[in-house]
Amino acid sequence: MNIEELKQKAIQTIDQRREVYLALGRKIYENPETGYREVKTTQTLADALEALGLETERDIAVTGCRARANAHKEGPKVVVMGELDSVICLDHPDCDRRTGAVHACGHNIQTTVMYGIADAFTHAGLFDELDGKIDFMAVPAEEYIEMDYREGLRREGKLHYFSGKAELTYRGAFDDADMCMMVHNFPISAEGYRLAPCNTGNGFIGKNTVFMGRQSHAGAAPWDGINALNMASLAMSAMAYQRETFKEEDTVRVHQIINKGGDIVNAVPADVHLETTVRAGNLKALKETNEKINRCIEGAVIALGGEAQVTDMPGQMPLKADPGLTQCFKENALRFYREEEILPCLKSTASFDMGDLSRFMPVLHGITSGIEGGLHSKDYRIVDEEDAYITPMKIMACTLIDLLAGGASRAKEICGQFRPVMSKEEYLQYLVDTQQQHHYGNMQ
Repeated sequence: MNIEELKQKAIQTIDQRREVYLALGRKIYENPETGYREVKTTQTLADALEALGLETERDIAVTGCRARANAHKEGPKVVVMGELDSVICLDHPDCDRRTGAVHACGHNIQTTVMYGIADAFTHAGLFDELDGKIDFMAVPAEEYIEMDYREGLRREGKLHYFSGKAELTYRGAFDDADMCMMVHNFPISAEGYRLAPCNTGNGFIGKNTVFMGRQSHAGAAPWDGINALNMASLAMSAMAYQRETFKEEDTVRVHQIINKGGDIVNAVPADVHLETTVRAGNLKALKETNEKINRCIEGAVIALGGEAQVTDMPGQMPLKADPGLTQCFKENALRFYREEEILPCLKSTASFDMGDLSRFMPVLHGITSGIEGGLHSKDYRIVDEEDAYITPMKIMACTLIDLLAGGASRAKEICGQFRPVMSKEEYLQYLVDTQQQHHYGNMQ
């Protein structure tokens, strides 16, 4: 079969098996799990991939799975990805009432698209027609949340990094990969768009700060105490005053939550935990902003006479989409959408750990629609299953065929033109260098 015939076969098979994919997407949606807890979701996808006859490895990074196709082929390897984890939104009507977990992020869509390609290629007999390897990888822990839980896993020796793709890179999961591709849905329909072939994304550093004061009776002798909550509040105020120093082109964002504000209300708080995310669109701005935030913490400690322990952890890297993969994805999107329905590039200041991989290999991070409401919010919902699941599946399948059919010439061309921002070894060293602790203050 020629390339057009392969694409038609893939599209027809996806249409024929549409209900299988929608049922899977709904099942994953109904069973949300947060990062490194995706036990049921891993089992669901691994069982489904194994049922296709694909060699499947489970628990590739605490959770997650990886199925291999065409392992005997000599051509380039493309990793088709989906992310497993959910967020937490207790106000969402579909959240798990016990945990608050909900797929208000669209990861159930991503994993369904990933599986659907594997299923369609299997049933249509397309793997033998392609001249390269394909891995289907369900990746854990894209959302950077529940840091205390992940720190516990790290202390137990079960992981090194909080972000799933960083952990997988550390474990060597991408050592034999030439490129990676996936889709991510966004509520772009409100602006009249149904797809964007690429997007931008900030990098970030995750920070845990423990403010340590001195407990005393809040009513009888507050002067004997050192108020750790006041230290945290002062530090956050100082962070806010930094905002006018952030350049617009650096797309800096700083945001926090207090995970612990003290122990009892009638005692001066002596143990307060602040979780902070520092984001920026480039590594220089990220480093400079993080230094400013640390100064704010140190200043609050000096002002009130307490102490603070700051733990910096690598979060995610700025996303740099590959132009060759972006163009290939757009060409195939035009089979299904009009030019005016395609946003050339979604400018986003959110973060995606696909950005980590984009440092050292070509990546595709296509933006799709079919949803409404804000991501990570109670208003998120799927409103068009065709736009959410089926059409992206077809576009990704056609893109994969373009990359690997005909001697995999297009994949080879893209790999040949790619210029990494850093090597994998330099990336891993960046993770090591970013993982630091700072201690401020010295209470007597």
